[in-house]
Amino acid sequence: MDTRQAFQQIAVSMNASIIGQETVVERLLIAFLADGHVLMEGLPGVAKTRSIKTLGKLVESEFRRVQFTPDLLPSDVTGSEIYREQTSSFDFQPGPIFGNLVLADEINRAPAKVQAALLEAMEERQVTVAGTTHKLPPLFLVLATQNPIEQEGTYPLPEAQMDRFLLYVNVPYPPAENEGAILRLVRGEKSGNADDSPSKIDQEVVFAARREVNGIHVAETAERYMVDLVIGTREPEHLGGDLARWIRLGASPRGTLALDGAARAHAWLHGQDFVSPENIRAVAPACLAHRIHLSYEAEAAGKTRTEVIEELLQTIVPI
Repeated sequence: MDTRQAFQQIAVSMNASIIGQETVVERLLIAFLADGHVLMEGLPGVAKTRSIKTLGKLVESEFRRVQFTPDLLPSDVTGSEIYREQTSSFDFQPGPIFGNLVLADEINRAPAKVQAALLEAMEERQVTVAGTTHKLPPLFLVLATQNPIEQEGTYPLPEAQMDRFLLYVNVPYPPAENEGAILRLVRGEKSGNADDSPSKIDQEVVFAARREVNGIHVAETAERYMVDLVIGTREPEHLGGDLARWIRLGASPRGTLALDGAARAHAWLHGQDFVSPENIRAVAPACLAHRIHLSYEAEAAGKTRTEVIEELLQTIVPI
């Protein structure tokens, strides 16, 4: 089994466990292949936690979960120095951030200093405690979740820090026709009749797949299309129409880099050896929606960031 077949098998297994959320599964795998992190938002019970736990069961990895609460401290995430009486010295006790797949559950329920500690580790891939720097594992993905309801007592993630996430994924309710299948799946799991999971793939397969993704060809015209989309968010007045009234601030260069990495991963997953405009358009909402700032007029009109990016894709077409 080659690397692409291994990931296709992961996708099949995840879709069998997370019924009706094929787009969510694909975008989580894209982030995994592009070595980025995911900010996932959705109502309770739509399989946000289940998605990364399922991925952890299919890949040789250490899964860690952090339940973000208002009394959480940065050291509860990163780890701290512990004094040992036996040796009269301090030893570093790694926190849950040192896992391979880390679930930051309800990230907006912890104060800003805890959010900052997590995001710094995500960006730098290391943690510094008491003057000593500790490297995070090479296989490292953070899935942060947010609940769009019950905003009382929460600490909204600053928009500038949302830029650290490769993808923003909104998880909808599953289609009505899948509700019965979900019921039967969970009933089978509780009764012990669920199908056995396939054997886990080795981490080296993931690294090999990432090298293949990095080797996907991106033509100059595809690069120009990605740049045009990002510049369109920064200079919407040149596009005319509603976009000029809806977008207050556009995406940073991280948006261009995210488009490049995610489009390569999308192309690789679909068996291509080059990036096409369709690959770029498929990942653009997830790459750019959380990187733009809407105007008050757009918010008053009830426009979401994803809807604005979809309008951008209708306005800017590839050459």
